[in-house]
Amino acid sequence: MSKLVHLLLSFLAHLPLSWLQGLGAVLGRLTYHASPRFAKRLRENLSSSKIFENYQVLPQQVKQSAAETGKGALELAIAWCRSPEDIAAMVKDCDGWEHVESALAQGNGIIFVTPHLGSYDIAGRYISSRLPFPLTAMYRPPKLEWLEPVMQAGRARGKGKTAPATGAGVRVLMKALKSGEATIILPDQVPGNGEGVWAPFFGQPAYTMTLAPRLAQMQGVTTLFFVGERLPRGQGFKVHIEPLSQPFSGDKELDCASLNRQVENLIRRFPSQYLWSYNRYKCPAGVTRPEAIEGHA
Repeated sequence: MSKLVHLLLSFLAHLPLSWLQGLGAVLGRLTYHASPRFAKRLRENLSSSKIFENYQVLPQQVKQSAAETGKGALELAIAWCRSPEDIAAMVKDCDGWEHVESALAQGNGIIFVTPHLGSYDIAGRYISSRLPFPLTAMYRPPKLEWLEPVMQAGRARGKGKTAPATGAGVRVLMKALKSGEATIILPDQVPGNGEGVWAPFFGQPAYTMTLAPRLAQMQGVTTLFFVGERLPRGQGFKVHIEPLSQPFSGDKELDCASLNRQVENLIRRFPSQYLWSYNRYKCPAGVTRPEAIEGHA
């Protein structure tokens, strides 16, 4: 199965970008109509965010978000199968690289933080191609076991490295940062029991990882957020890089709330390109929901 999937992805990766994204948009819309669960979660998450409070605009945005989700799924073929040089050429502009240069001049390790927004895999490959050292990305193994070797082969290329979302993986990230290298973390992945705290995310409690704020407080580390904006009509991508809006304090609840606010601000800039179908508000096994905590108190 893995070999067959790799062949399919390799074929898709070499289609013109406009064709690939067109197919992705069709795939996203078909999934919206064929999967009630996908459609329900997308509608509910986008509606509860209150980014689009006009009820007449919301249905159009839901459909656009479904199309953008499909584009993002097929763009993984490019991120995993095309050469780093080809991927870099698809990025037409980059705002904020001066923040990376400043960190490099200080000899700091760099934490690159990006939510499930835009084409984060392609943007990550682009950033990696411009760094003078390896970029280690933390990941969670996919539920489909046969997909993991394909994903690993695609991400661990060139200067790219991976670390599992485990204690051992965290140690790999810390070692990379202490060596003055860089890591990528997706802050809106739901962590496991004991790895997060409840913090507001678009007005609802979301179990939020404490890892990113904890690593950000390491000495000699710079934390930067980035987004790979998908440009219209297959024109390519634009990478946006910016620093933390405010330093983390060491208080887990306050830091996770601050982390989510910065993620929210990025999403509001490109709302249709966020992965609204992701189950961001799920409660991990063994974790007590905030309502139960308040009721017990």
